[in-house]
Amino acid sequence: MSSLSPTNPAFRARRLLWITVTAAFAARLVLLAAFPLLDPTESRYAEIARQMFVRGDWITPWIAPGEPFWGKPPLSFWMSAASFRLFGVSDLTARLPHFLGGLLIAGLAWQWLALRSRREAALAVALLAGSLLFFVAAGAVMTDMALAIGLMAVMRGYWLALHGPARHRAREQALMFAGFAVGLLAKGPIALMAALPVAAHAWKHGLLARALREIRWLTGILTVLACVLPWYVAAEARTPGFLQYFIVGEHWQRFVDSGWQGDLYGHAHAFPRGTIWAFAVLACLPWSLVLPVRAWRRRRSGAAKPPDDRALNDYLWMWALVPCLVFTLSRNVLWTYVLPSIPALAMLAAMYLGRIPAESSPERTVAAGLGVTAMATIVLVAVFHLVGWDDHRSMKTLISEYRAVSRGEPLVFFWQMPYSASFYSAGAAELATQAADLEARLTMGRAYVVLRSRYRSRVPDALAQKLRPVWVIDEYELYAGGEFP
Repeated sequence: MSSLSPTNPAFRARRLLWITVTAAFAARLVLLAAFPLLDPTESRYAEIARQMFVRGDWITPWIAPGEPFWGKPPLSFWMSAASFRLFGVSDLTARLPHFLGGLLIAGLAWQWLALRSRREAALAVALLAGSLLFFVAAGAVMTDMALAIGLMAVMRGYWLALHGPARHRAREQALMFAGFAVGLLAKGPIALMAALPVAAHAWKHGLLARALREIRWLTGILTVLACVLPWYVAAEARTPGFLQYFIVGEHWQRFVDSGWQGDLYGHAHAFPRGTIWAFAVLACLPWSLVLPVRAWRRRRSGAAKPPDDRALNDYLWMWALVPCLVFTLSRNVLWTYVLPSIPALAMLAAMYLGRIPAESSPERTVAAGLGVTAMATIVLVAVFHLVGWDDHRSMKTLISEYRAVSRGEPLVFFWQMPYSASFYSAGAAELATQAADLEARLTMGRAYVVLRSRYRSRVPDALAQKLRPVWVIDEYELYAGGEFP
């Protein structure tokens, strides 16, 4: 019976895998609009993109009027701002480019492994989509997906420039250098860590001379600089001090000093050194639990087979380990730093599972794991919505309530204003950082005031008596201030 026959068990397992992959990506697409942008990360980056779109300033990201955002290069903001320009401003359009970025990474991985085996390629896409971090990041407004796109392009481009079909090698070289440009415009110099596995693999396997001879390094590097340097120069010219903060602060002090006080936009994340490895286990769920057990059982049974391509296997391991090694000694880490490793780990796992006979149906195991990741995410979103967690992490509902009762009166946040308030109010929400500022604002006329419960004691009783409660949600209270009928 032909292996392509619909009645063949291997065919049915592979079809089930693709159905699950399609359903998972469709579910992730639906989730883009299922809950509001969350504070602080998503709403901050979405608000920067909104301001970029509204201002028409594609050079300087602005976090607030008169306050440039020096923390990241602009690529991820360009992505969301372009989406706003095409489709309007919303939760969906803010997240859509990052979802498409996830599809792009999956497509690049598929094309790469399909040169070896379409079965391995299908497994790699499913493993990638089912990894917890990738599933979450494929549609979250963050800068990490743009960086992951860049590193994926570099790693694939270098390998296929040397080992791919001869007719495509020039194209893959261009893809590699494009990946460096994308990474530098997505996260900055940290993207150059992609050069580490490239150099290490070339040295280990005696490919240095060939790589230097066959890849047009000078042309590629000059092209990368031509794509990247104009923005860095223009950004420094527009807001002097950017390069000092971004290069020295964000790319050195942030990682070596957990108590760094120079962060303008948040706080250092102090974790024990080596925490990045624990984050890697979390990011790769459920595969970090399922696959080691399966591998152990096959090894005990004597059925495990060695890799059929040791050079590619080594290359993928180097790629997978580099982000974790880079951040091992840093105490200031986030689990999203593991994202660039996920495609390599998915491809490694796919190559391993591809050595398992089709009748053992690893495709069904992978389809089940992917389904668990997708369903667990959907259930969590539903539960968080039912318990009001999204109202705790976003001002979307509060802004909607304000608009329902307002007749054009301004909205003033006291002491602190979440980024989502600025995004959902289209930049109209105001901030009063002191009680005197709030009182002065109310003397100008009627206004709606938002107080957070933890800051309520900072409002003098005399001023509080001028505020009439309108609505309460979680820690936030909406008041009418001034002379309302």
